[in-house]
Amino acid sequence: QVQLVESGGGLVQPGGSLRLSCAASGFILDHSAIGWFRQAPGKERDGVSCISSSSGSTYYADSVKGRFTISRDNAKNKVYLQMNSLKPEDTAVYYCAARNYVCGLTWYRGNGFGSWGQGTQVTVSS
Repeated sequence: QVQLVESGGGLVQPGGSLRLSCAASGFILDHSAIGWFRQAPGKERDGVSCISSSSGSTYYADSVKGRFTISRDNAKNKVYLQMNSLKPEDTAVYYCAARNYVCGLTWYRGNGFGSWGQGTQVTVSS
């Protein structure tokens, strides 16, 4: 059974850092591209970052470039999202999702991502 489980969310002050983890089971992680998405209350879901499988190519939304870093550890079947210099507007539920091999040009729309985790809440507030 394909399963993705996010962890690492929480409450952090502006300027702080968090590292989210996405643990995969039931499929071969190194054959999959993994994306991070977020959804704030009353807003649409946004693509945050994506990492392709074999090439390890990475993609970021403009709003997080230079602050967030996506990485993967295929041996541990995990993908991480290191979030630095957090802002109140980063507050959202963060989801990881999987699709075959590459992120694709429209990854940020969630296209092709067939498996999703349950989400982890990130709150940035003083």
